[in-house]
Amino acid sequence: MLLECSTKELPENIKFINLLCRLGVSYHFEDEIDEQLRRIFNMLPKLLEDNDYELSTFANLFRVLRQYGYKMTCDVFEKFKGGDGEFKEDIANDVEGLLCLYEACFLAVPDEDILDEAIAFTRKHLENLVENSSPHLQNHIRNTLMNPSHRTTERLNAFHYISFYREEESADETLLKFAKMDYNALQLLYKKELAILSKWWKDSNVVENLPYARDRLIEAYMWSLGAVFEPQYSISRMFLSKYVAVATPLDDFYDTYGTVDEIKLLTAQLQRFVMDDGDELPEYIKSLCGLVFELAEKHHAQGCSCKATFAKEMLKELSIGLHNEAMWRKEQKAPSFDEYLRNGKVTCGYEAFTSAFLLGAENMGMDEVLWVRNDSEMIVGAKLHARFLNDVSGVRKGESRGEFPKAVDCYMIQYGMSEDEAVEAIVKFLENKWKLMNEGLLQPTMVSRSLLKYTFNYTRSSIFLYQGTDLFTYGNDMMPMVNALVINPIPM
Repeated sequence: MLLECSTKELPENIKFINLLCRLGVSYHFEDEIDEQLRRIFNMLPKLLEDNDYELSTFANLFRVLRQYGYKMTCDVFEKFKGGDGEFKEDIANDVEGLLCLYEACFLAVPDEDILDEAIAFTRKHLENLVENSSPHLQNHIRNTLMNPSHRTTERLNAFHYISFYREEESADETLLKFAKMDYNALQLLYKKELAILSKWWKDSNVVENLPYARDRLIEAYMWSLGAVFEPQYSISRMFLSKYVAVATPLDDFYDTYGTVDEIKLLTAQLQRFVMDDGDELPEYIKSLCGLVFELAEKHHAQGCSCKATFAKEMLKELSIGLHNEAMWRKEQKAPSFDEYLRNGKVTCGYEAFTSAFLLGAENMGMDEVLWVRNDSEMIVGAKLHARFLNDVSGVRKGESRGEFPKAVDCYMIQYGMSEDEAVEAIVKFLENKWKLMNEGLLQPTMVSRSLLKYTFNYTRSSIFLYQGTDLFTYGNDMMPMVNALVINPIPM
């Protein structure tokens, strides 16, 4: 069907590719899709000159091309503006066109003001159209406004879109059946992985040895599933889940339970990365060290030497970052925002967790390790979303910020702002970082699309966890997603 569509007119071709992406099955056809998009992109000037396409075609074309690294210009949306420089009101009732344009705007790079204007325009009119739409369309509009696809984890995207598409009168039954079967087949794999992880977690005795710590294996797995969902990365996903699960009690110890002396002893132990019989550590801290060491050594034996060394060094770096944060809290000292930012790029865990992902990825090696370490704008964006979204989520909901200092505290002190002003500034700061991440998607790129996708998905998992309640800490709120993505198959 995909190959057949390549011989048809552009609107039909791009609509089918878009459906494959939205239904979560495009990963089966990456080479075929890229080949078709390369051909379309090369022909684009003539296609746009010779044809007057609808808004939905322009928007889908823009979003899909940029998603695959082709920089289609945003100037194509100028044709939908009037002489006054505003978007024409005659598109205000085009629900499909507005939805597609709204989704496309989240692929913006810096200095694309027209896409900022388009987000405000489409959001306003979609909110007005909700009440007069069918219940089926109401749910889709509300979900799109709340969870634009470019900022949502891929499996959650697929679940929502399959649920919407199966109610559409124009749905292609063959494609819909394939999407359902694929979704349920992956779900069986995820259940198997969780069974293996649950046995490992139980055998590790973490809950018994460290009763103070959060028991968050399921949450760790859901975060990892958000970061990488494809079946060929099953080993990476399980490695990643283990690292996140083990990092949680480590973070709890540094955050809350360790004394100053114990924190210093633990950090020194982790820097040596060896357990000595004469160590002065209490038994429960030895238990925590032993868990980190065992995890690292076991997985290092399965990876190449450069990736193994990288993973161990990133765990050491993480412990230094957590030590710094712990000392600030113990002393009730707020560093400058710039200093907090530098340390936060470590404590967000991106490099430690990405090292676990790379260990399980046979097709990745030293080139990918070097890219992860180069701190490009895409990587910085991923790190700071993970760190700052956690810090500002409670403030935006009117909840306690928790332990001092957080990003909001440091920003308030450095720039002399109120809490609300600091939160607004940090959110705006992250929006700019998102646009820079989008720019990093565009060709030519330094690494494979798989690692770029992982880095975006790392950020999407952070948005998923912290855009409202802290789902990682308050796991009961995550259960609807666990049921949808891992437990309950989609009815055929």
